[in-house]
Order: sequence, then structure tokens, then C-alpha cells
Amino acid sequence: MKYKLWVLNGLLVVGLAYAGFAFRNAWRATHAREASVLRAKVKAAPAPPFSPLPAAPPVTASEYSQIALRTLFDPSRNPNVVVELPPPPPPPVMPPLPVCYGVMNLGDGVAAILAENDKAPHQYMHPGATIGQFKLVDVNTDEITLEWNGQQIRKSLSDLAASSASQSQAPAPAQADNTPPPPPAPVKAGPGEDTGRGWKTCSMADGLADGTVAEGYKKVVYTTPFGKSCRWEPAQ
Repeated sequence: MKYKLWVLNGLLVVGLAYAGFAFRNAWRATHAREASVLRAKVKAAPAPPFSPLPAAPPVTASEYSQIALRTLFDPSRNPNVVVELPPPPPPPVMPPLPVCYGVMNLGDGVAAILAENDKAPHQYMHPGATIGQFKLVDVNTDEITLEWNGQQIRKSLSDLAASSASQSQAPAPAQADNTPPPPPAPVKAGPGEDTGRGWKTCSMADGLADGTVAEGYKKVVYTTPFGKSCRWEPAQ
């Protein structure tokens, strides 16, 4: 038993001696590496080339004018004056369409028998004539084309009959429009458009008497079954 203890103690002593020898060798190697690093000389890197900074431009008043114009303490110094435009006027309201009592051809082309409303006198009108604020552009046995405020309105003869016009002119029970109607379109006091049949259109509302000569044409008033009408014929 004592022999085994002596052997074990001997092995421990040998192990401690070997560990101390290995530790001493590692310490000496670390010390030598540290000394070599400290003794090494590092070559200095060359300095970068020197380039001077660009010169600052001179200060001008235009560069700091916005500071004075946009001051928060006095908004009135802002030179941008806000102009408040008035609202645009409401669009004109189209008046009631004229009443059509039919079309007929008396040898001078197809014409329409129109009235401004169901209580106004009839007018025998060819294309190019005006009635109220409307201008008669075209007429045939089925449709009538009118012009108002630069817009063309195409309606069938039944749409412009007296019964339809009366219903369209009846006031609405609610939301009455208080906007005054636009003034009637002025009527040219003289020959109208050329019909291509040797005479020009005429309006009984131009204020000129029968036989008036203007622009080389003579106003001729004649009676139709639906009232008086007129046209401008070449003066001889």
C-alpha cells in the first residue's frame, strides 16, 4: 500500500515539474515575441498631396434677400400678393325652344312655321333666319336644327309641337330659378345669309320697312297662310 502511494506521489511531482517547464517555455516565447514587436520599426506612409480649398464666392444681397422676405414676424413683407379672382358667372340658361307648327315648301325651299312660344305669332322661316335667341340652321320633313350660344340642337318636329312647348314652359313647383333670362340676340338690320336660291334670309324683327334697299338687296314682305314673312331679293 505504501509503495503505491510513493509511486503516485512521484508521478505528481514529475507532472508538476513538466507543467512548470512548459509554462516557463511559453512565457519566454511570449516575452521574446513582445520584445521583437516593440523593437520593429514601422515605415511611415507618405503624406497625401495638399490641395487648397476653393475660395468662397463674395456674398451678394440676392443670396440673403429671401431671409428678409420670408420673415415669420411680418407676413406682409412677402412680395407675392395673392389676388383673389371673383367667381366666374353662372353659365347662361337656355330659353324654351320655339314652337313648330309644321314645315312646308312654297317653291322657295323647305321652310318651317315657328313661333317663340305658343302665344306668339307664327313666322314662315328659312334656314339662316333667327327667332328669339335661336337661329334656324336646317329643316326637313322630320327634324329641325337650331343654334343657340354656339351649340346646335337637333329636335324632331314632334318635340317642338305646341303641346310639348307648353309643358316645357310650365314653371317648376320647386327650386325656381331666379336668374334673369339673357337678353335676346340682336337681329341684323339687313340681308342675312345667302340661301343659294338667289335671295338672302330676312327677319321681320329687323325694324326695316318693306322695300328697303341695303347692300344691293331689297326687302320684300309677303303674306303666307301663317302670317307675314320676308326675304331679301337682289335690287334691280
